[in-house]
Amino acid sequence: MTTDSDKILIDRARHNYMNVYTLQNVVLDRGEGVYLYGTDGKKYLDCAAGIAVLALGHGHRVFKHAVQTQMDKLAMCTGSFVTSEKVAVSDFLTQSAHMDRAFLCNSGAEAVEGALKTARLWAHHEKGAQCKEFITFKNAFHGRTYGAVSVTEKARTYPEFGPYIPGVHFAEYNNLDSVRPLLSDNVCAIIVETIQGEGGVLPGTPDFIVGLRQICDEHNICLIVDEIQTGIGRTGKMFCHQNYGIKPDIMTLAKGMGGGFPVGAFLAMEKFGKYIKPGTHGTTYGGNPLACAVTLAVSSEVAKPEFLAQVKETGACFMDGLKKLKSDTNSIEDIRGKGLMIGVDTVYDIKKLLPALLDTGLIATQAGDRSLRLTPPLIFTPDHVNEALDKIGHVIRKGDL
Repeated sequence: MTTDSDKILIDRARHNYMNVYTLQNVVLDRGEGVYLYGTDGKKYLDCAAGIAVLALGHGHRVFKHAVQTQMDKLAMCTGSFVTSEKVAVSDFLTQSAHMDRAFLCNSGAEAVEGALKTARLWAHHEKGAQCKEFITFKNAFHGRTYGAVSVTEKARTYPEFGPYIPGVHFAEYNNLDSVRPLLSDNVCAIIVETIQGEGGVLPGTPDFIVGLRQICDEHNICLIVDEIQTGIGRTGKMFCHQNYGIKPDIMTLAKGMGGGFPVGAFLAMEKFGKYIKPGTHGTTYGGNPLACAVTLAVSSEVAKPEFLAQVKETGACFMDGLKKLKSDTNSIEDIRGKGLMIGVDTVYDIKKLLPALLDTGLIATQAGDRSLRLTPPLIFTPDHVNEALDKIGHVIRKGDL
């Protein structure tokens, strides 16, 4: 129940904060493990995790220890100084991905900006000054800064923000035949999500993802794989592209790598990363010792084989339970995903389904036009899955949405 003080806070938020979100009628107060609590004390099972951010859930000992220890040591310094924390996390990320260079930043959008710049920089030197174009995909989402929105199709629905960066071509996801006509000597990179997150939690087919790698190899094009939402254990592998047996030329990361601390990164093979020189790119806060210490602690915990095995097992349990719910209720039309990144299409309006789930004590998010997105903390267990299934089943069986 929304209290009078909650209503005052929500009204104030509507008044003084930019109107970029449809605000929920809940004021959150604290989190613990896989649960969130409102100021009224109501308990919510968190199946959003800040949209695939809170890999270790709320208040995890590893996260807290890293923050507290590093805060007592060194939180910030200019990027021209070497710190053991930055070296350690760069080593960890590049070795985990079998890549060569890392750049630490503050968000996924910044990671995408750096990736696009790096691809153009490489192409300028290796393929000619005219080679500046990108191939991306319909329903993709790569962020909200200018380069990122330029390779995000739905940004084009806001012409008032134009002009976007030129030379961007949109192909159909999971359709290699739509990619080939867009190829030319002017294409420097293809950027793709292994699972389209905002596009509806749509996994790439093996033929599609492997085929893109082959196309890039054949035409000397840079393959940028966006793992911002899928990376750091979300699909049961450290990086989702490992499910397909391919390796990117450049990879973007964020969200889960900091477990709730704002951080992002892009990794590159030496062929591409070697063109980044002083003055071509940079950041004030990226790679600060505090962010690096937290990233190393969280990502190292996730990378443990037993942890990843648990994610895979729990994700399979969730999928099986949803499939049973589908056959029992006839209210679910489709279920997609890998690991603990799951999309569910129901017969109900998603704008009504999400508030109904919230009322019953489950927090989730929307993906695409109509999909329920389930991205719980990676510490979810089969018991938590059963609790989530009970809540989802309770709502969709009522049938009065």
